[in-house]
Amino acid sequence: MELDVQFRGVTKRFGEVVAVDDLDLEIRKGEFLSLLGSSGCGKTTSLRMIAGFEQPTAGSILIGGTDAVGTPPYKRDVNTVFQHYALFPHMSVLDNVAYGLKQRGLGKQERRAKANEALELVQMTGRAQRRPRELSGGQQQRVALARALVMQPKVLLLDEPLGALDLKLRKDMQVELKRIQSEVGITFVYVTHDQGEAMSMSDRIAVMSEGRIEQLDTPEAIYDRPASAFVAGFIGEMNVLSGALRETTAGVATIAVADGTVSARVNGNTPPSGAVTVGIRPEKILVSAVNGTAAAGQPNALAATVVTRLQMGSSIQVVAALGDGTELTAVVPRTGADDAVDALGAGDRVALSWADTAPIVLAA
Repeated sequence: MELDVQFRGVTKRFGEVVAVDDLDLEIRKGEFLSLLGSSGCGKTTSLRMIAGFEQPTAGSILIGGTDAVGTPPYKRDVNTVFQHYALFPHMSVLDNVAYGLKQRGLGKQERRAKANEALELVQMTGRAQRRPRELSGGQQQRVALARALVMQPKVLLLDEPLGALDLKLRKDMQVELKRIQSEVGITFVYVTHDQGEAMSMSDRIAVMSEGRIEQLDTPEAIYDRPASAFVAGFIGEMNVLSGALRETTAGVATIAVADGTVSARVNGNTPPSGAVTVGIRPEKILVSAVNGTAAAGQPNALAATVVTRLQMGSSIQVVAALGDGTELTAVVPRTGADDAVDALGAGDRVALSWADTAPIVLAA
């Protein structure tokens, strides 16, 4: 497997603050990798160290197999697209895109041809002679992307590039970024705090917290098999139940919780006994308006009392409390839903149930 970027034991300190803590990371050639996490998790610092804007306190960073520590940004085979586009206001769109090629010494005809190709790639053909002030935010972002791509870097770094756009335009640009990355085949390293962005575009996601990677995997694996309670809570919504482990057989744990038992898949992180945490996604929970209790002794079926019910357009969100006060959220599609569920109100009794494959035992 060919790698474009490798972090080997990388630590970055700012005074007493450890921004990146002994980080190991391998970024594959041609992949779209997102560094995902909240503010202060170390994702932007990691990106800046790849770019050369920051140097690690310890460890090494390899780009294309060569240690890049100490190499200035302009000598690295990478390019960066920022949230704030930093276009030259006095230059045309074409000259903005061609600027880096001019600095490399390419002739006028060649650099203009390459710049026009880049503008065509980002669907900005016909706007080459406009000034940045004559473009919308989304169009300026496309120009900034073309300016970076025209240099044909080994790795393209994107630091929350869609953060300044409105919601609809941001979603449109997510589709465009993935299309462009697939078309050019360049490795993209994308920094974001938005899990929806990361899930929709990435081949793999590195979920970061306190300078470390909590989990690195495909979006599907991170959503369906989170490695920890932190990852489960950060990616999407997750109901969490606390219970006591009774036994584990053939990779399935039986856990005693309030008012019943849960059978849950084991991700290799279940203790032999004692307290455990179980996660269940809201869309995995079925709601039955039974006006009574769940079947006694049946695993993965619990009696609950409705706290709130919200109409969400194409779905219904039901929040219901178990006997010990623990609240679980279920999201039920309107299509095919029981009419009685659609009519639920606060105080109504329901049964919450789910398939054996739905619960996941989470590491602490």
